[in-house]
Amino acid sequence: MKKKLNNQYFILRHGQTTHQTKEKKFIYNWPDNPPVKLTRKGVKQIKAAAKKLKNEKIDLIYSSDIFRTRQTAGIVTQELGLKINYDKRLRDINLGIYHGRLKEEFYRDFPDRKKRFYKKPLKGESWSDCRKRIVSFIKIIDRKHKNKRILIISHGDPLWLLDGWVKGLNNKELSREKYKTTFPEVGELRKLL
Repeated sequence: MKKKLNNQYFILRHGQTTHQTKEKKFIYNWPDNPPVKLTRKGVKQIKAAAKKLKNEKIDLIYSSDIFRTRQTAGIVTQELGLKINYDKRLRDINLGIYHGRLKEEFYRDFPDRKKRFYKKPLKGESWSDCRKRIVSFIKIIDRKHKNKRILIISHGDPLWLLDGWVKGLNNKELSREKYKTTFPEVGELRKLL
């Protein structure tokens, strides 16, 4: 069942980074070490999203505190002139020992998407852990503000999990939908329904 929220939310995934080009073969989520920045294409994506946001009369901006989302938020705030509220709960999923390793290693060890909800990599998080963190954030923010238009700047997995929670999707539905319509593209802006 869809969640009823007190505010209107917009979600924005950070723009393309140097680790999200065609050559990307490595996992780069959290920790942000070393920090990666947006590509020229990523900057253009966010400038385009910021122009769209100007018409949405955004009241507040909340952003992940790691470099690629800070850079994204900085571009958005140049257009909107709003203060940025950074929050650690909006960070990307932590894939533990797989950070910096080849994607194929992770997918070999975690081939079943449904199991990624409860099976976590060593020193990392499961999708359920990540969802708990992002849902905790939205519940607190939604109680704190009323009738506001709020922009959330984060990463693919947390935004996908938040979108699924708001729509009332269970783990099975989410894992089936991830690669179809609900996973946000880099630089994608959408209204949270």
